[in-house]
Amino acid sequence: MKVNSDRAISFKGFYNNKVLKKGLEFASDNGALFAATTTLILSAVVRPASIWLAPHTDKENKKFACAKSISSSGAGFLLTLALSLPLSKAIRRIDKNPKKYLKPETIKNLRDKNEPLENSKGYTFATQLFKLGVGLVVAAPKAVLTCAGMPFIMHRLFHKSKPQPAKPDALSFKGKGEEKLARGVGRILDKKGMQKFSNRYKDSNFPMHIIAGTDIINTGAFIHETYRSEKIDENRKKALIYNAGISTALSIISGYIFDTLLDKPAEKLIENFKKANRGQPNLEKQVEGIKIAKPILIVGGIYYMLIPFISTFLADIADHNPKLDIPHKKKLSK
Repeated sequence: MKVNSDRAISFKGFYNNKVLKKGLEFASDNGALFAATTTLILSAVVRPASIWLAPHTDKENKKFACAKSISSSGAGFLLTLALSLPLSKAIRRIDKNPKKYLKPETIKNLRDKNEPLENSKGYTFATQLFKLGVGLVVAAPKAVLTCAGMPFIMHRLFHKSKPQPAKPDALSFKGKGEEKLARGVGRILDKKGMQKFSNRYKDSNFPMHIIAGTDIINTGAFIHETYRSEKIDENRKKALIYNAGISTALSIISGYIFDTLLDKPAEKLIENFKKANRGQPNLEKQVEGIKIAKPILIVGGIYYMLIPFISTFLADIADHNPKLDIPHKKKLSK
């Protein structure tokens, strides 16, 4: 009995941890940036280590795969940071004063009985579409910047020949102000179609679906940019392209499998977390953070720890298989 009591006290301390609670609130408020930060940490150290441990693989292919991992995470973090912070602040304005930004009918349609609007499933689903949707928005430009940054990372880390600096693209983010952004989000939430969609799918596994969609768009854009890039060695493109495709396919499939297998443990975790923090402020936001963080950590753990070991090896096999050759990009005649 004493052992069980000690264990209960230990877990209660874990559930009441202030750092954990702040992390969960961050995941709830800014899921896309939480994912980008997790990705940055894992891809800077864990994924390159997994790639380097892949057996019987060409060392140059490993170097390019490592450079892609670091370049991708850096680009994703910076783009997501630029877009998600103002959006997150704008939505917090709506959370605090929904009557200012939403029509009474919208509040009525999205509010659950006996629940504040901020904690209602329909409203949470709708606002998380914006927060997590930032990842979808930055997926394509992230792939462009990943390809552009790879030659520089290869030069810095592996002393490859220094690339000629590319002409800067006209890429800028002009903030319209949190107030205007909040009103813009409010106008979208006021649309009947948005409300029906939110109430219909509010109990779905939408965080996992958005993460999977983001990965697919990002990988497709990266493959396209790699194929047309003139700064990446032609004889290394094939392995990079196969590595990206295999990694994404394996991570999405295994991510859905593990996400389903961990549903019951996650429900138990949420139940215990609620018991340990009953009556505490921001409890519902922290619970929402658990639901958002779960698929991000599952997919991140699989994609950056297990998959690189497998995909780098399989991509190297494909790279040496003439039947799987990818035609070189034809240079345009001037």
